[in-house]
This record gives sequence, C-alpha cells and structure tokens, in this order.
Amino acid sequence: MIPSALSRPAVAVDLKLLSAEPLDLVGLLSKSHHPEAGAIVLFSGEVRDNDPQTDVAYLEYEAQEAMATKSIRQILEDACQKWPLNIALAQHRTGKVGISESAVVVITASPHRAEAYSANRYIIDRIKHEAPIWKCEYFKDGTKEWGGNCNCQKITGDANKHIYEWTEEKK
Repeated sequence: MIPSALSRPAVAVDLKLLSAEPLDLVGLLSKSHHPEAGAIVLFSGEVRDNDPQTDVAYLEYEAQEAMATKSIRQILEDACQKWPLNIALAQHRTGKVGISESAVVVITASPHRAEAYSANRYIIDRIKHEAPIWKCEYFKDGTKEWGGNCNCQKITGDANKHIYEWTEEKK
C-alpha cells in the first residue's frame, strides 16, 4: 500500500511522478490496495498507432521536471480534497514511448466506485491539460509534430477548449 493505512491525504509522497522508464502498471496497482477502498480505478493512457491525420510510429515526451512534478502533485492533492480517496497516484513517462506502451497512469481508490471514477477522470484531464509536459508525435511517413500534452485543438478547433469540455457540450 502506498500511503500508510487510513492516512489522509492519500497522495504517495515517495512515488516518482515522472519516469524515463516504462511504467509498471502491475506494480503500481499492487501497491494501490487499501482496507477502506471498495473501488480501485486504473487509467492507462496508451500510445496508439494513429491520429486523425496519419499513422504514428511513436511518441516522445519532454517535461520541465520540477514544475511538472509540482503540478501533478497539486492535482492529486486537489482530487483528494474533492473526493474521499484512500489512494491517488499518477505517473507520466518522459522520453520515447512506443505503440501500445503506457504514457501515463492514474490510479484512484475510494470506498465507492463513483468517486474513484470521477476522481480518476478529473486527475487525467488536468494532468493532460495543465502539467508542463510536451509531446512530439513521430509519424510513419518520417514527419513529426510537437505539441502540448493534448491535441484537443485539432478536434475542437479552439486551443482553449478541451475534448472533455467539447463532448459535454455536444450531448
């Protein structure tokens, strides 16, 4: 278990939030059990082999490490203030990340599933849109494209409108 039993807030202070090594989803999940948690949600952001324009070969992530770590930790702490979480953790890759590899993982544990799901979505959306992490997509045709950690503008047409906001408006 990452935090000590019954501890609040539930953010692991010893977990490295950025990793140049492949993320260990099984290891992180195995440390995310808590005696008061009835639900554990694991989100893994995977590198897919395509984007709306072309085929993707791999991604490469760069981060301003001190700022990104501070930002992710604050997002996790904010989630713990909004929901009764027993555990909240996140880890993001840096460097080259291949197809079907995990670029980011978020795990939340809470007494009930609704809170675990809501908090997990909140955490990943904020990390993707707020943490100073930059993504370069390398395409199979040899071209590449740098951007932020999100590419919502390609879909929404507005750099300040993110997919999770845009899809809610469409409902």
